[in-house]
Amino acid sequence: MKFDKYNIHEGIKTSLSKLDFKKPTDIQYKSIPAILKGEDVLAIAQTGTGKTAAFAIPVLHLLQIRKISGRPDGVKCLVMAPTHELALQIADVFTTLGKHTRVTTFCIHGGVDQQPQIDTLNDGVDVLVATPGRMFDLVSQGALRLTRVEILVLDEADHMLDMGFIKDIRDLMRLLPKKRQTLFFSATINETIKELAYSLVVNPIRIQISPKDPVAKNIEHGVAFVEMDDKRFFLEDFIRQNPGKKMLIFVRTKVRAERVKAAMERVGIVTETIHSDKQQAERELTMKNFRADELKILIATDVSARGIDIPDVHFVINYDLPDSAEQYVHRVGRTGRGTSKGQAIAFCSSEEKPMLEGIEASLGKPIHRIVMTGQEYHEILLEAKTPKDDWRALLAEDEDGKGKKKPKKK
Repeated sequence: MKFDKYNIHEGIKTSLSKLDFKKPTDIQYKSIPAILKGEDVLAIAQTGTGKTAAFAIPVLHLLQIRKISGRPDGVKCLVMAPTHELALQIADVFTTLGKHTRVTTFCIHGGVDQQPQIDTLNDGVDVLVATPGRMFDLVSQGALRLTRVEILVLDEADHMLDMGFIKDIRDLMRLLPKKRQTLFFSATINETIKELAYSLVVNPIRIQISPKDPVAKNIEHGVAFVEMDDKRFFLEDFIRQNPGKKMLIFVRTKVRAERVKAAMERVGIVTETIHSDKQQAERELTMKNFRADELKILIATDVSARGIDIPDVHFVINYDLPDSAEQYVHRVGRTGRGTSKGQAIAFCSSEEKPMLEGIEASLGKPIHRIVMTGQEYHEILLEAKTPKDDWRALLAEDEDGKGKKKPKKK
């Protein structure tokens, strides 16, 4: 069924049409009717399947209808997200889809001045997207009241648990009305997530979009065996072999991110980093530039890039292998979004092979091997390690192929 056949507000249909969204994805098709009926929903779907729109579309419709009929002021929908970047992204989806409705959306997060956020909240908003830290700060100051919340959305719930927010989520329940609609969205599920989810929802509709291969079918992914000290040379070579392509490079730590950036800068490759040590204004500018194609190479840690939807990322590079298959799936899912095709490449060093085995065991099949001969490996290192102004390289370029130097022009 196409979106124009759904029983949703015409303003939302207008926004969907302008975005050229014609048919719902699987998670949208299964979630939207249940949410429109006021059901609690527990939805599990792999990254890149359109989870945000799956709850934004019906929530906007419900709030628009209630707004027209009249109701008390106050936040009506609270959306919790684990990171600043994801919170801003979700708010942008609500704002874009709700452009032709009367529903107002606002995002609060840490790292910026509180007062402008408090002023906006005092003016009144319908949908509030928040990270846990800033939300609890404003609640404790009496600047934010959640007693009129009708819909609670927990997005990227698995990541919130990974970041240690489980106590915050449980504390949040004491601030909300008991009678509410709860929407629980996650890319993965385990016993801890299941226990938390069922403690929050009432007779939920459970939706699980879980193909046999957790990596989306439009993503080609492979692994190359590259020793740890050689990775920067192979990264340089790959970037030079793919000029103008947008790449997202994942590393294990903030320190590693800055070291890789410095290594690329030494060879004239422009990159930027995004991680939790960066000021919020820096992070927002970096993401803006990356989305707008003004920045082509972004180096990120898992925390900062989890769940982020960036259009047209041509390549994801796992410079460092992640600790788990779940992280691997999330990382490679930053490319090949929606119906687009994408490619992901992992560099695996000798010490990372046990991690690769663990990822493959969880995925249930081996990751494609990118095979290099010893000579090919050596040539990439030689090319990368040879300074461009090296006298031997210049001499070789000046040879006429007969072992003689070309005469200098006078």
